[in-house]
Amino acid sequence: MKLTQDGEILAENKVLILYILNKLDEPVTNDALLRLVLSVMDMNYFYFQQFLLDLIEKRYIICFDMDKKNVYQITDKGKQTLELTNDIIPGIIKLKVDTSFAKELHETAQKESIIAEFTPLGENEYTVTCKINENNNCIFEINVFAGSRDEAKKIVDNWKENAYKIYPEILHSLNN
Repeated sequence: MKLTQDGEILAENKVLILYILNKLDEPVTNDALLRLVLSVMDMNYFYFQQFLLDLIEKRYIICFDMDKKNVYQITDKGKQTLELTNDIIPGIIKLKVDTSFAKELHETAQKESIIAEFTPLGENEYTVTCKINENNNCIFEINVFAGSRDEAKKIVDNWKENAYKIYPEILHSLNN
């Protein structure tokens, strides 16, 4: 697909992004939105970014900072536009969004709610921050020291994979 190609295809892709954003209750990161779009249709990453910029420029969606990440959300103008252009999206794509969306949304929400990152303090000193967010609120946060980049990365990876096990253990230990 060329970006200068058929205007109908370009409009369909933009309306699809609006359709997906309208289904979401919460703002979503660029990566999460891209994953959701790719779960229902093949789209070039660079075209996707251009579509987002066009939608922001026209004020159909807004981009703002939340927890040090840029997130996207549909505006009222975007919702009105979606109502008028909803029929541009083929029925099969809508069905795919509506049926496969629940699983993809759950996976995306999980990935977005478990956060871990490390910050260098010195050559061999790192602070690792592990968080759990729920409904845009941080419900758990812990900062730990790591003596090497490898150790910091290992803690980050372990938290992302096992937070659902580690978090209850920490709470249990704190409550005893």
